[in-house]
Amino acid sequence: MSAPQEGYPPQGYPQQEQYGEQQPQPGFGAAAPPPAEEHHDGHGKKKKRGYAAQAYDFGAGGNAALGGQPPNPENFAPVGAPAYGGYPAPAEQPAYTGNQPYTDAPQPSTFGQSALGGLGGYQAPQQPAGYPAPGAPPGGDVGGITQGMGQMGIAPQAAAAGTGGAPRVALNQLYPTDLLNQPFNVAEIELPPPPIILPPNSSVTPSPDANSSHKYVRSTLNAVPTTNNLLKKSKLPFALVIQPYTSLHDADDPVPVIQDQIISRCRRCRTYINPYVTFLDHGHRWRCNMCNLTNDVPQGFDWDAATQQSVDRWQRAELNHAVVEFVAPQEYMVRPPQPLVYLFLFDVSYNAVNNGLLATSARTILDSLNRIPNADRRTRLGFMAVDSSLHYFTIPKDTEENGETNMLVVSDLDEPFLPIPQELLVPLSECRTNIEAFLTKLPSMFQNNVVTTSCMGSALRAGHKLISPLGGKLVVLTATLPNVGYGKLDLREDPKALGTSKEGALLQTQNSFYKSFAVECSKNQVSIDMFLFSSQYQDVASLSNLPRYTGGQTYFYPGWSAVRSEDAIKFASEFSDYLSSEIGLEAVLRVRATTGLRMNTFYGNFFNRSSDLCAFPAFPRDQAYVVEVAIDETLTKNFICMQAAVLHTTSNGERRIRVMTLSLPTTTILADLYASADQCAITTYFSHKAVERALSNGLESARESLQSKLIELLQTFKKELAGGNMGGGGLQFPANLRGLPTLFLGLIKNLGLRKSAQIPSDLRSAALCLLSTLPLPLMMQYIYPRLYSLHDMPDNVGIPDPETSEIVLPAPLNLSSERLVPYGLYLITDGQTQFLWVGRDAVPQLLEDVFGVPDRTQVKVGKSSLPELDNDFNERIRAVMLKCKDYRSRGVGSIIQPHLYVVKEDGDPSLKLWAQTMLLEDRADQGMSFQQWMGTLREKVG
Repeated sequence: MSAPQEGYPPQGYPQQEQYGEQQPQPGFGAAAPPPAEEHHDGHGKKKKRGYAAQAYDFGAGGNAALGGQPPNPENFAPVGAPAYGGYPAPAEQPAYTGNQPYTDAPQPSTFGQSALGGLGGYQAPQQPAGYPAPGAPPGGDVGGITQGMGQMGIAPQAAAAGTGGAPRVALNQLYPTDLLNQPFNVAEIELPPPPIILPPNSSVTPSPDANSSHKYVRSTLNAVPTTNNLLKKSKLPFALVIQPYTSLHDADDPVPVIQDQIISRCRRCRTYINPYVTFLDHGHRWRCNMCNLTNDVPQGFDWDAATQQSVDRWQRAELNHAVVEFVAPQEYMVRPPQPLVYLFLFDVSYNAVNNGLLATSARTILDSLNRIPNADRRTRLGFMAVDSSLHYFTIPKDTEENGETNMLVVSDLDEPFLPIPQELLVPLSECRTNIEAFLTKLPSMFQNNVVTTSCMGSALRAGHKLISPLGGKLVVLTATLPNVGYGKLDLREDPKALGTSKEGALLQTQNSFYKSFAVECSKNQVSIDMFLFSSQYQDVASLSNLPRYTGGQTYFYPGWSAVRSEDAIKFASEFSDYLSSEIGLEAVLRVRATTGLRMNTFYGNFFNRSSDLCAFPAFPRDQAYVVEVAIDETLTKNFICMQAAVLHTTSNGERRIRVMTLSLPTTTILADLYASADQCAITTYFSHKAVERALSNGLESARESLQSKLIELLQTFKKELAGGNMGGGGLQFPANLRGLPTLFLGLIKNLGLRKSAQIPSDLRSAALCLLSTLPLPLMMQYIYPRLYSLHDMPDNVGIPDPETSEIVLPAPLNLSSERLVPYGLYLITDGQTQFLWVGRDAVPQLLEDVFGVPDRTQVKVGKSSLPELDNDFNERIRAVMLKCKDYRSRGVGSIIQPHLYVVKEDGDPSLKLWAQTMLLEDRADQGMSFQQWMGTLREKVG
């Protein structure tokens, strides 16, 4: 393969919802809520109380410190665990030896070796005074009161003031640390956010699932200021990171589904009933936890229509689970549920035929027909081919005798003739055989095509007109710049503009057609996904507007060629997973909140239909969204709630509402805000803000705004909470925010934002798409990649953990070349690309066990795959690399299969340079090193 240009992949450049009202219920006679241990998951199975991905047993549910008891010390991370305020002790593991030693040099010292002890993940090296740890609220034991209320048939919460008037509890303790002397440990990125500590009995049931998991909703602040003045004083952002779906398929991560179509909502603010409401009047009415309006409990709320028996109210999923899905009744539909419709737009010009895109995409669809969701047998498919003309295909039903697929060519690009839609969008179930025959034949129909132009803009207009009566997805697969017809784009890449103030113009659309057309598509429930393959300029900046406003995504494959098996396998795997993914059709997202809070700004791929309603023609499974929250009025409750609801049609034609409720404590104390701030959510918020600023004001403005914001936070902490005295030239910040400077540096040096004259605008635009859509766990890895040492893996790495059965990964290292030894083998991955770094002094036995060759000169560099060899070490390394792509265990959905590049330390300079750009703590190109960055911050903070 050719080496990446200037350290980058080969480019080939010249050198509103419908609601129904509910009726009141005549009577109520439910039992008291069951204890948490007897909680059921809504599927008839008893559910163990546990938190799979959380280090805090006490902060995860709706009732942290339930009953006022202090947290159990056993629930905290052990002393020295990789948690805020402490570093893991170095593992005393010998290097892997095999038949002969891999290492003949002394082992370097491990970063952060000091096992700074302390009780729990937030224990500081030095105990500060003034901020007590979470404990029992004043007033003594409330267990007897709760039990008495249960016997009266009243929800436990009803005894406390429905407005949240219970005594305030101590929140997370603030632990200042010195950023210069107690540096950031990479493992902290993987930690859960600071615990949410709610007042006792905040929720109506003691369920551990009463508060939303951070997989679904994550707040930048896990303690909310009661006034806007306090928020402004803190300089911290208040925003939610919302990821309604955590897998590509519901079966992989199911949530409780409420089938009885009894949906109880507040008459005024339309909040869905949830674990934080209060029941009144012997359970006949409930008070909304958002606006305090009293509502009637609907008929049938305590009745199972299927069995004709009374049910225990306290077992209802919506009172036990913060994340639920309601099957919607008829009044939530403005038309019959939309079928799943895919219209594929194939580029059949010379470029797409020559690089194998047409053949590979047709073959992948053919092989994936069984994976496309079609349980209701209503899924429809359509196909168009595009070069300088439009090619329509009519596919007959399998039952028709002598039925053949016909092609109709239309050359009038201004007002193209549109054949009858029923003949072009055909049911997959009824035309399966003929669809298979067509896809098999398609590549040969255009194998000799020499047309080099593309009218993809005109094809998009025709495709929109074709599927707009139904709605659906336009799937664009193209390797050619749209250069004729509507939306014509020019070859505007200017290498001289890269790295200058003129570069910003290259990141903006050059034709207003793409945004205005995307908005029109959104109104007609048409979503667009772009799969872009080219060795030449493709104007990702313009084309990415189509997915941006229609709930779609841009997938970019620079320099792609089916001749390279790695390229073909990567695309085929990703495209097949894409086709198999369940999606929500004709969807809207709305976020409601306690009176006094307002959803201010929304970020992500959708169209903002109104001030608080986001429209999604198709709701994807692999994206996250950010919502900025404003405080308009003083918050008088000691906890607030926010609720995100996604009204959608499932891939199987069922109208549903997915509801996610998050409750957070309030505070009047600035220290509480900083102690409960989530550094990963804050970084995600500012990633979206930076992309917005880069597109509107330029890259330099985006980088400067990130640095200015970080300095502002450090200065505020110094002035307000560190007494204005750093002492000894230190730089103080809370332990739970210790990673923020590192993450901001990673953001500034990311491919999408960093200062460089070597980054083609297509690559930069594609990176900006990722920075504004990736789910939080993947965003963190993309901003700060993982570096693993493989040559000296401990014995338990690369094999399943005996308790969890999950493959154990090595401890991640800081992204600095100081961590690399010349005899080492390292894996560097940002979730999009993997590098296997081979040191210049790697011993033959290592090369033999990993690559199957005895000599370094025989190691194949560049885009590659690791051979499967019959030895333990090779199997463990492959297991580690595979685990890095295990999205399910990380609570995200993704189709991405990263390329693997093998890099030799003394090999191809451009390939080495590309890999080194991921070592963010080194000085590279025009970006400062981590030491320089921290020095700059120290100087600016003063």
